[in-house]
Amino acid sequence: MNKSLALVAAICAFTLTSLSQDTNSLRTDLGVLEAQTGVIIIKGFGSVGSISVGTDVISVRSKESTDVSSGVKSYGLAIQIEVNSLPRDRIYVDYDEIDSLLGAMDYLIKIKYDVTALPGFEASYTTKAGLRIISNSIRRDGAIQHSLQYGDAPRIMLSSVQMTQLYDLVEQARKNLDALKGDK
Repeated sequence: MNKSLALVAAICAFTLTSLSQDTNSLRTDLGVLEAQTGVIIIKGFGSVGSISVGTDVISVRSKESTDVSSGVKSYGLAIQIEVNSLPRDRIYVDYDEIDSLLGAMDYLIKIKYDVTALPGFEASYTTKAGLRIISNSIRRDGAIQHSLQYGDAPRIMLSSVQMTQLYDLVEQARKNLDALKGDK
């Protein structure tokens, strides 16, 4: 009986997580296009790369989704977060957000203590789907910390090197999409 109850609880937790992911993806053009019913949707993707952060893996993919009936295409990124080798979140970033995301990441990578006269700070950027890139410090000495967060999940702490690697993956994905869109 206890095993059955545990199984039901696990299924409910998975369903609730899936619903929150769907809700957030509907904030993006990619998510809205892919959520259509009654039409054929082709979801093209290409792996750009991933970075390991302890037991977490952050992967970046280029995406092209097409509504076959209308010919409408939507481009962007899918950033997937795996925890202990299990997929946890897939976050869409629309093509028109990528330059803004890269600009914010560049700013946060280079941020210094002089952004405020106060001893601590937190600076963050949030995409339409709710992916947050954060830099913070609680005092003016030591390293500035970087992290990635999606929804209410715990922050994934990134070193400066990992933050730069994530920037490079997003930049490479944008270049891949630019080349793809140039072929059309």
